[in-house]
Amino acid sequence: MRELSIFIDESGDFGPFEKHSPFYVLSLVFHDQSDDIGGHLDKIHEALVVRGLPANHAIHTGPLIRREQDYGLLDRASRRSIFRVLVDFVRTCDITHHSWVFSKRELGDTDQLVSAMARELGALIRSNYEFFLSWERIVVYYDNGQREITHLVNSIFNAHLSVEVRKVVPADYSLFQAADLCCTLALLRQKINTVGLTASERDFFSTPKDRAERALKKGYFKTLDRKRFGA
Repeated sequence: MRELSIFIDESGDFGPFEKHSPFYVLSLVFHDQSDDIGGHLDKIHEALVVRGLPANHAIHTGPLIRREQDYGLLDRASRRSIFRVLVDFVRTCDITHHSWVFSKRELGDTDQLVSAMARELGALIRSNYEFFLSWERIVVYYDNGQREITHLVNSIFNAHLSVEVRKVVPADYSLFQAADLCCTLALLRQKINTVGLTASERDFFSTPKDRAERALKKGYFKTLDRKRFGA
């Protein structure tokens, strides 16, 4: 049975516009289940162990950049090395993604934000309808982190397609962590084009040769663009 897996993650909150939280990001990662990624997963697990983390550690890119949670005691080089593990996984795997960044200032409130996401997700499905119909089964994975997204996933996907929705545990699926990476990179690109990067983001991505903005464009955004799904 030809099966398409769709992993969904988000970044942001549904509260009012705040200077520290001006955007909401939604990312989808698509994977053909007939494509065996076992070797790629083995590489991730081995790389994590080498870096002193459990093999099943779930990489969370936001805290990694900000030196929070599990990464509070790690220096920048160690954290960047972990970040690259996930980037290399996305770069080498036969997966695609689609990401949207929504301005909370422009949308005003939660209802308008949810409506905008529903329109964009519905438009993506309709514009690629033949592709989605070609699969015998479509399984959508989300961690139920935000009630609004859970409702959006169930209502919009099932309004257009017949899908199965499953709750995902991030540590169990590297493809869900890939969606987290797509969210982060899409958000960083939007920040560069609008409000600018934070001090922690500039520190994390800067190199001896390049400022953070140029380093992101050269080393990360190109990977994201090559993996983009749909129009």
